[in-house]
Amino acid sequence: MAIDETIAFRPVRIAVLTVSDTRNLQDDRSGDRLVERLTGAGHELADRAIVRDDVETIVSRLHGWIDDPQIDVILTTGGTGVTGRDITPEALARVRDKEIPGFGELFRWLSYQTIGTSTIQSRATAGVARGTYIFALPGSTGAVTDAWDGILASQLDIRHKPCNFVELMPRLMER
Repeated sequence: MAIDETIAFRPVRIAVLTVSDTRNLQDDRSGDRLVERLTGAGHELADRAIVRDDVETIVSRLHGWIDDPQIDVILTTGGTGVTGRDITPEALARVRDKEIPGFGELFRWLSYQTIGTSTIQSRATAGVARGTYIFALPGSTGAVTDAWDGILASQLDIRHKPCNFVELMPRLMER
């Protein structure tokens, strides 16, 4: 696992969606953390929004971004727990073509190193929808930091070897 410096970095266009009934742009610390991480890595913030914990609202926003050719990746934060209002994984299931089960598995393994067995309450998940990657992260700053630093920073870097998500982007729509 290494960065191949002979390959030129390729920025990815990323949209950030915070799912919350209570947060706004002034106090969205997890969304801010993701924006800091992705722009700091050289990627482009394509769009950012906050929506309430409502399946139809989330699905509508996801469809709009999935259909936008200027967005390669969607990162969501919030709504991945087990309470009644936590419905982000259900919304993602309605739009995705393929699930990426290894993302949630690896996220929970990494999170276990920080928060122990409490990670079992996370339903972090990922998928591909019409050629767009979607990663659903928990809403805490610690969780988005674990996900970005431990998984996404390398998988969204075309230079990461032996493989990464970016090099697969041209083939996501193959049939």
